[in-house]
Amino acid sequence: MTPSDASLPRLSVVVATFNRLPLISRLLEQFAEQTLSPDQFEVVVVDDGSQEPVREPLLARPRPFTLRVEVQANAGAAAARHRGVLAARGEVVLVTDDDMQVAPDFLERHLEQHPSGSRNVVLGRIRPDPSIGDMPLFERWYAYLNHRMAEELSVPGARARGNHLYTGNVSFRREDYVGVGGFDKSLGQSEDVELGVRLEKAGCAFVFASDAYVLHGSDHVSFERWLKRAHRYGMFDTQVARKHPDVRGVNPWRLLFETNPLARPLLAATVVAPQATRLLTGAVMNAAKAADKLGLEKAAFAGTSVVYGMEYLRGARSEAGGWTGIAREVARYLQGQRGQ
Repeated sequence: MTPSDASLPRLSVVVATFNRLPLISRLLEQFAEQTLSPDQFEVVVVDDGSQEPVREPLLARPRPFTLRVEVQANAGAAAARHRGVLAARGEVVLVTDDDMQVAPDFLERHLEQHPSGSRNVVLGRIRPDPSIGDMPLFERWYAYLNHRMAEELSVPGARARGNHLYTGNVSFRREDYVGVGGFDKSLGQSEDVELGVRLEKAGCAFVFASDAYVLHGSDHVSFERWLKRAHRYGMFDTQVARKHPDVRGVNPWRLLFETNPLARPLLAATVVAPQATRLLTGAVMNAAKAADKLGLEKAAFAGTSVVYGMEYLRGARSEAGGWTGIAREVARYLQGQRGQ
């Protein structure tokens, strides 16, 4: 190792932020309390065009670790994270979100999963903030999905895959990220899953680390915005499936075949008549909320899953561009299923 190499941090933490100065400030305070020595890591914050200045307030306060703040015109989270990774100087890069909270051993736990010579992609657990119970049903449903996936990946012998990648809590070698070309910024919300697929194809091993956890709250309270996100995921996941036709797990049309049989007629009806079934979507959500008020959490989450799936498939249908496109996308899924 050369003297210049010795002066570099081993770990770079990359956080994209947008109009959340109090939250990113809270996270930086928690990074200041890490058990990992401050000379072993740096934090790169990328301000994605916040209306309220971020750079000056963050740099005004002394930190025990190196903090760098990049500023760019608003270009989306994927572009901000990409800029941060390229600016990172560490061998290992950890990406998390500005609304997360972390334990004092968070960074140390991630580095433990990157022994010398390994090419691991480490997925840390996302736990719900204790205040999640005050959030709308659809946000608690997200927390439930994260918990269910974590439990599945924690089973002995379970294997994390590229399509499990999420940017809320993940670390990887910077060299591997650059080697596969980084985030595809054209894929909007689905850029994380698609990056994971390419990293897996490039030979990286995926590891789930339950003890490298974050606490995730949420400031999302709009049901309409939640539906729009579901719609956009359906559109972008269709693009990912076209890019990786050999990966069945990223094809949005799998919902028609892998979802609970009781939900499939509703999902199919949405594909056949996307606009005419909007009232039906609202009715299912109202039923889910009613179940939630009665304490029937399992039924409430099941209904929310159906609502999400209906809007998600509306997005996939829109991106497919008519019945010919739908038939092509479904055939791609079925062909991939036969190839498994």
